[in-house]
Amino acid sequence: MGKSSYRILIRALFTSYILTALFLVLLAFGLYRFHLTEPQVEIGINVIYVLSCFISGIVAGKLSRFKRFLWGFAAGACYFLILLGTSFLIKKQIGTSPRELILIFAMCAGSGTIGGMIS
Repeated sequence: MGKSSYRILIRALFTSYILTALFLVLLAFGLYRFHLTEPQVEIGINVIYVLSCFISGIVAGKLSRFKRFLWGFAAGACYFLILLGTSFLIKKQIGTSPRELILIFAMCAGSGTIGGMIS
């Protein structure tokens, strides 16, 4: 019997957000220890998005035998939507330009898709 779609997606998202938390702790340590500049921190955050969504895509692809790249895309897109929703709830505004939002979505969905394809 196959796994349900929701379980696959929830497990992949759970994995990605656990990894995000761990990577952010490492980035905070780097900020404290090495006095990183703002551009370096922004690059670090983007790398965290890509790595977390990539691994999420791998997890989603391994759990499903059918159209792995779509599961990777779904995991990356859901990661972005949860990230956007959380940011909106905290700040009460989106706070970034549409161009940056599109770029972040492309990074999350794209790396999730690639992760799903290689799983």
